[in-house]
Amino acid sequence: MLYLLFEYLHKHYDIPGLRLFQYITFRASVSIILSLIITTVYGRRLIDFLHKKQVGETVRNLGLEGQMQKQGTPTMGGIIILLGILIPTLLFANISNIYVILMIITTIWMGAVGFLDDYIKVFKKNKEGLAGRFKVVGQVGLGLIVGCTMYFHPNIVVRETVQDDVKSTSSVPMVLRQKGETFYYTQDVKSTKSNMPFYKNNEFDYAKVLKFLGGDYQKYAFFIFLIVTVFIITAVSNGANITDGIDGLATGTSAVIGITLGILAYVSGNTIMADYLNIMYIPNSAELMIFAGAFVGSCVGFLWYNSYPAQIFMGDTGSLAIGGIIASFAIMIRKELLIPILCGVFLVELVSVIMQVSYFKYTKKKFGEGRRIFLMSPLHHHYQKKGYHEAKIVTRFWIIGIMLAIMTIVTLKLR
Repeated sequence: MLYLLFEYLHKHYDIPGLRLFQYITFRASVSIILSLIITTVYGRRLIDFLHKKQVGETVRNLGLEGQMQKQGTPTMGGIIILLGILIPTLLFANISNIYVILMIITTIWMGAVGFLDDYIKVFKKNKEGLAGRFKVVGQVGLGLIVGCTMYFHPNIVVRETVQDDVKSTSSVPMVLRQKGETFYYTQDVKSTKSNMPFYKNNEFDYAKVLKFLGGDYQKYAFFIFLIVTVFIITAVSNGANITDGIDGLATGTSAVIGITLGILAYVSGNTIMADYLNIMYIPNSAELMIFAGAFVGSCVGFLWYNSYPAQIFMGDTGSLAIGGIIASFAIMIRKELLIPILCGVFLVELVSVIMQVSYFKYTKKKFGEGRRIFLMSPLHHHYQKKGYHEAKIVTRFWIIGIMLAIMTIVTLKLR
């Protein structure tokens, strides 16, 4: 909102300093600062309010060291994370930008699903919370919204170089550009392509999955894209939810991921940097850096109270929203195929649960007694069972997350 106001004032009045709001880096920096202020200052007030309302976590005794000491710790802290994201975004981002609009919808949508789950657990005293099938419905619903908007909205395009043999037949306006002494044509077109690591030219077209059908297989690309979008949002959202098991783990890991996504959004929206990294240039996507700044600031600010020993838990209000935000953001900047690397911590945590449950059911059916691969799942509980202090586990997982973030950026340059 302030962005639109300052843009109007800059066009009609000669007031010094108004041009600052035209710079994405400035608005992203201010977004980080405001988000930090909101989460640290009002986070304390939220903790006191939740204490007063006796909104505490009900902890099951799993035999983990120090676990029962967390009984009664305020939960639903994800509310302050959402406010730390939404307020700076609404103030400093261009809210007419379709990417920003989609991220706001994602934040509110998944935050509402998580809030409903926490509300049932805390106020209705139902430890199971929202039934799993309803969570999946919420995740799939968001996937459909994001997928359909990405595919059909006219302002969501990518810039591609036009080959000489298609110039005369293309109906999309072309722009002549220069790189060094070379001249070439480009077009902003709808596309089902995405950046993919370790792949020729770093681009993968979902439509090629259906190439074996022959004929006009391109018209079915939408369904593949939609399936991938729904799957990624569901998987990452659940992965973040499962990772949120010990103090500061999900929050710190998400901050690292958010920084990486912000950088990728900025370079994807910059023609020079996108060309240098050999990734797709996505017009107007750099505006997402303001949202990424608010996201990172919110996670870091919340970590002030969520680090060991946690004074508040984010609950599903925060964890489901964080997962949905990361997945949707990656899809919008066409980097969703990098998620297995970037979100490696989430992936390992999720896979550890799948492996544990599947193996237990299999051995119980075959041998009459369930057996386990890990001492306990998710993986962070396995290391707790082995005697590692949770602060050490969290720190090492953060280090792994940073290494994976660096690998994510490096893989884009490999070709």
